[in-house]
Amino acid sequence: MKKMAIIFDFGGVFMKTIDYTPRQRWDERLGLTRDSVERVVHGSESWRQAQIGTLSLEAYWADVANQLHLDAASTRQLAEDFYSGDQLDQELVAFARQLRAAGHPVALLSNDSPALSGKLERLGIHDLFQPLVISANIGVMKPAAAAYQTVLEQMRIEPGDAIFIDDMPANIEGAQAVGLEAIRYTDTRSVIDQLTARLQSQH
Repeated sequence: MKKMAIIFDFGGVFMKTIDYTPRQRWDERLGLTRDSVERVVHGSESWRQAQIGTLSLEAYWADVANQLHLDAASTRQLAEDFYSGDQLDQELVAFARQLRAAGHPVALLSNDSPALSGKLERLGIHDLFQPLVISANIGVMKPAAAAYQTVLEQMRIEPGDAIFIDDMPANIEGAQAVGLEAIRYTDTRSVIDQLTARLQSQH
């Protein structure tokens, strides 16, 4: 029997912001209300463009610097501090490796800039995902149907041959719209239990 493929999201699933204080310190430092820096870094039009590959990372950070009135050195420090409260979920990584070892294709479909590829290498998990599909490299973001269709095409599988996991309701709905079975990530233990039960029911 053909093994079910598993397609994971990255941010909010494998990588989670555990500590928001480094970001909030920047709000205080710049005299801004809480979460203002977060809204500029991850909520601006330039970030959307960086995620669909129409704006370079350099131009994106230049826009962030312009909005927050930062010089080059402060911008580099912000870029470092902003993600310093993030943590990789080692339990989920281990589970994904178990899936691979059991013969299940494991892929990643992430809305992100091209820098994600280097981040995965530094984390030592670049080899875990085949293929690795990043929105900036394909020019389209979830929940657009083309994003899901791209990863399915690269895996040479049909929607019914895969389960998609994401933390965002809109992305779950987008996956279901193209025929993928989808599990919304809320916590690691729940996802592992749901996936395990689903894969056992396949036998």
